[in-house]
Amino acid sequence: MPTATRLFDLAYLQYDIAPDFPMFSFKKDNKWVKLSNTEFIEQVNQTSKGLIALGVQPGEKVALISENRVEWNILDFAIQQIGAVIVAIYPNISTLDYTYIFNHAEIKTCIVSSKELYTKILTIKDDCPQLNAIYSFEKEDDLNHWKDFVASGEIITDETLNQLRDHIKPDALASIIYTSGTTGNPKGVMLSHKNLLADTYSSEYSFPVQRGDRALSFLPVCHAYERVFQYVYMYKGLTIFFAQSMDTIGEDFKSVKPHIFSAVPRVLEKVYEKIMATGEQLTGIKRKLFFWSINLGEKYKLEGRSWWYDLQLKIARKLVFSKWRKVFGDDIKGIASGSAALQQRLIRLYMAAGIPIYEGYGLTEAGPCIAVNCYRRGMKIGTVGLPLIHIEIKLAPDGEILTKGENNMISYYKNPEATAEAIKDGWLYTGDIGEWVDGKFLKIIDRKKEMFKTSGGKYIVPQQIESKLVESPFIEQAMVLGEGRKFPAALIFSNYKNLLEWSKTAFPTLADLSRRDFLDSPELKQKIESELNRINKNFGNWEQIKKFAIIPNEMTIETGELTPTLKMKRKVILQKYEREIEQIYQI
Repeated sequence: MPTATRLFDLAYLQYDIAPDFPMFSFKKDNKWVKLSNTEFIEQVNQTSKGLIALGVQPGEKVALISENRVEWNILDFAIQQIGAVIVAIYPNISTLDYTYIFNHAEIKTCIVSSKELYTKILTIKDDCPQLNAIYSFEKEDDLNHWKDFVASGEIITDETLNQLRDHIKPDALASIIYTSGTTGNPKGVMLSHKNLLADTYSSEYSFPVQRGDRALSFLPVCHAYERVFQYVYMYKGLTIFFAQSMDTIGEDFKSVKPHIFSAVPRVLEKVYEKIMATGEQLTGIKRKLFFWSINLGEKYKLEGRSWWYDLQLKIARKLVFSKWRKVFGDDIKGIASGSAALQQRLIRLYMAAGIPIYEGYGLTEAGPCIAVNCYRRGMKIGTVGLPLIHIEIKLAPDGEILTKGENNMISYYKNPEATAEAIKDGWLYTGDIGEWVDGKFLKIIDRKKEMFKTSGGKYIVPQQIESKLVESPFIEQAMVLGEGRKFPAALIFSNYKNLLEWSKTAFPTLADLSRRDFLDSPELKQKIESELNRINKNFGNWEQIKKFAIIPNEMTIETGELTPTLKMKRKVILQKYEREIEQIYQI
């Protein structure tokens, strides 16, 4: 198959193969509307001409802030093919971060999806002297509508657009993606057409789909992970369906019946929790069959299963797990999980249900994907799989994961010091600690900078412990503490719903208490302690959680504890819960 050398070439490749095939589908007036390859290219070109008429110059940075919708993709290619640079920004970050990014990237033009975002950016306009214009996808009387500048492009000739497009080289900067960062200001990752396409071609080899299949998109496309997946879908000739929102995702699964989608662990955890809640309502033989199947699924392994296990699994899939598959529409060929570690227990359950989970690993600076459990080359539960084709991975003496390939970023924008620290002799230093399993499968141990020593000089790898803690149905989130302290401890963000359900049988009177009093009750603390005692058996004595504090509310992006990619801002959390932490370590 022909290949693209610039990202926007992907659309023209599909036009040459199947001009009438729907590249995208989205809901309008509660009906799915299709957009063909031909229609998409026409809208991209019209938008490019509008940007030219607006005065956008090659090399100029244009901000795009939107949820997933077809207009995002139109602007993505329209900006690229006139030589401008798209700065893709999350729609849920703080005004302080918006102000920093706009000034750092010298944003002149910004396009947003909604009136809410338009108003939010308007509040920082005075603090961003280079920002000239804001446009919205939504049409409101008091907003500049994006179609206004698109219409002004009628005066631009095809020849003008073609000349700009033809001058763009594969090494040209295509996009700056500001990493959310768990500390300090975000860094602008500069990615060229070649970087992103190299990762697209390395990734597509591992996709278990074929031309004409359906993909569902709901993760933010401003994130490199979902963005490259969409480029893969385009290259392989899939139709990309845009979920309406996270609130309608269940309905969208049933309606679209996707063959593939990408997800973060929290999405898959929520599906599991809903299924388990349904199981809890069953009675009699149905309840016994349900939990027998769950127990069987938790023991699933890829190789070395006995004939007796496979016979039982066949029964479980027919009677119980078939309903699990129907949650996703029954045509699912694979779910790509990334951004954080997915519990091994859940991977085994999904795989047992006949729902392949392809867990992978990467980072924005690497374009982003560098390893995956590959349906073609091999899988190992508990690892992030094999290095992608054409991408090298090695471990430094201290275990840090280093990677090399054409997918690696150009540099950090206006930050040579950070670039020099991240890239040495062509190798990208990821900041993650890994190890090889069976000599070829990569396993992530922790973030290098998040490892810490106790006052006794023992190393603690918090992520390993945290991933085990959240396997408990009663623990929603957890953060391990103990740097420079005598012992490791944990902030426990409990699963209030599951604890409440447990208490109805164990301690019925607790259910009448307020949430705060409920979580402060001795019975509840004893329950969490028993969970920790069970989990502690997985670790050496120096690693075991000795004390904990129960936090009543979840960590969220909105309350500032999580980045947009759901990573913990450890310094923020340490400051926010300083009082609780000090109480843990009081002598």
